[in-house]
Amino acid sequence: MREDVQSLDIRDVTANWVNAQILERQIGDRIKALADLSHTPLFFGRLDYLHAPGADRAEGAEGERFYIGRRHVHDQDGDPMVIDWRAPVSQPFYRASKKDPMDVGLRRRFGYTGGDLTAYEDEHLSDPAEAATTSKLLQREIERPRVGPMRDIVATIQPEQDEIVRSGLSGSVCVQGGPGTGKTAVGLHRVAYLLYAHRERLARTGTLVIGPNRSFLHYIEQVLPALGELAVRQATVDDLVAQVEVRGADEAPAAVVKGDARMAEVLRRALYSHVTLPTEPVVVVRGSRRWRVPASELEGLVRELLARDIRYGAARDALPQRVAHAVLVQMERAGEAPDDRVQDAVARNSAVKAAVKAVWPPVDPAKLVLRLLTDPEFLAEHAEGILTGDEQKTILWAKPVRSVKSARWSAADAVLIDEATDLVERTHSLGHVVLDEAQDLSPMQYRAVGRRCSTGSATVLGDLAQGTTPWATRSWEEALAHLGKADAVIEELTAGFRVPTDVITYASRLLPHIAPGLTPVASVRENPGFFEVRAVSEDADVIAACEELLDNEGSTGLIAADARVPVLAGALTAAGIAFLAPGEETTRETRLTLVPASLAKGLEYDYVVLDEPSAVVDAEPDERTGLRRLYVALTRAVSGLVVTHATGLPPQLT
Repeated sequence: MREDVQSLDIRDVTANWVNAQILERQIGDRIKALADLSHTPLFFGRLDYLHAPGADRAEGAEGERFYIGRRHVHDQDGDPMVIDWRAPVSQPFYRASKKDPMDVGLRRRFGYTGGDLTAYEDEHLSDPAEAATTSKLLQREIERPRVGPMRDIVATIQPEQDEIVRSGLSGSVCVQGGPGTGKTAVGLHRVAYLLYAHRERLARTGTLVIGPNRSFLHYIEQVLPALGELAVRQATVDDLVAQVEVRGADEAPAAVVKGDARMAEVLRRALYSHVTLPTEPVVVVRGSRRWRVPASELEGLVRELLARDIRYGAARDALPQRVAHAVLVQMERAGEAPDDRVQDAVARNSAVKAAVKAVWPPVDPAKLVLRLLTDPEFLAEHAEGILTGDEQKTILWAKPVRSVKSARWSAADAVLIDEATDLVERTHSLGHVVLDEAQDLSPMQYRAVGRRCSTGSATVLGDLAQGTTPWATRSWEEALAHLGKADAVIEELTAGFRVPTDVITYASRLLPHIAPGLTPVASVRENPGFFEVRAVSEDADVIAACEELLDNEGSTGLIAADARVPVLAGALTAAGIAFLAPGEETTRETRLTLVPASLAKGLEYDYVVLDEPSAVVDAEPDERTGLRRLYVALTRAVSGLVVTHATGLPPQLT
């Protein structure tokens, strides 16, 4: 199929060089999408229908066979050989069961080692004599070692996951899922499905995947290209609001106040305080005639625009035309016949422009936020009745700042500037946005994301128990309201496919202290996993634990409190053990990653050594946030976990 595209001759089908360039780019994208992945099989399943789908199911009607794969594959005559996993005819591969066979006589799963077909497994779903069994191939695929970036799960999607993946584009979905329940994979596969089902629409409106940090985005970046989807942008929330350079950091109390949704009203008040009601008339001179619009009429125009609650910039752009229209009404009464060109000329008149600038001046969003954070009187005026006096003092900068460029903006400040920018000019909306690790966002960050999908839909992914910021959301209902998607459907995934039983059971001891209302994850893995809590006396013992785990196949992560990372890096170097930073791809030679606890979220390793749990807890501003950070670190292992500690364990684990 790729060779067919490469051999296309477009010289006789393009009308001009512009069309030729566009077509060449489209062909190039198609060639990239058809890249052959050496260790990725083209098909992983087969469905034998009792009757041809859509045909009359009369007695004697013949069935039909379909091979299911990651991509649609056709032969040289255009006849399908492999059906895309997203096609409706493929759905029974994921949802059919002995109770509801969905007209499937046989479901076959294929097993691969590398790129070689090594096994297959059959289920006769419509045969009452055959008992329902757990698929060994499915279990083996779930427990396969993790080396390199995140991979797709098209061969192992479960019925409850498939239901979320195939939900419609028009509605938003929120997925609450504990560690290892596959919520990130579900979100990415939902994007792939929506692009398949609504390609033309999403090609126009765009799609976006938002992750918590660059390491996480690097980890997941190969999933969609492996499914042939190359046009999905990936970004962090900081990337979305990057209108100023972030060089500073807030203390937790200041960040909490700046991230509070009440700041949106403070910004709105501060912005519209620049609008002043006119006290002087506007006199427009055209030729020998003078046209006067009285102050009272101008005031009515301004009040009307304020009442419409449209964007500050849009109203400012509309005001000259309103004034010009008032002048044209006078011209018509005087017997003239002005047209649109005259109205545009009047709107550009220097007197009109001067009046508009005085009444509705332009406002720079960054300067507005800077004034709020540096001018106590200005902040007090517009935060009255919204923020307490102590809260105002918390967010005020201690030292004056000369300009926007010299200011040491924080990440929370950038979100405020983004909010102010949207008040001035509407933010462009995409067709669909996936927001992962959403529990860590502040209300103002939710608003920033919501602006990017105000006319589209969203898939929100997260785990309330893994909220590791002081402003972490308390409930999905609250978060979705800030996002502007209060009507989103909330789904919960509780079956754990990644974390071994013994590990998730140990980590779940923390749940009553960090998220009392959540259902603990129930691991469906047959392998209980390797788990050990080990008292150590020195860093060399931690390094020895890493060496033990590296004897196994797959990747190993050494997770530690951020302050401990330089010490452990030195110990690993002294021991001659090569290691990677989070997000860097493992190789056969280097399979150990040294992970600061603050960056562990969303990552996974076959084996994990967790260094000093108490240090992970103590590194956070409060105990609950620290215990949540520890919960994240404890649940990164796929096959085995060793917890090492020289000091006592947190009492919540004992």
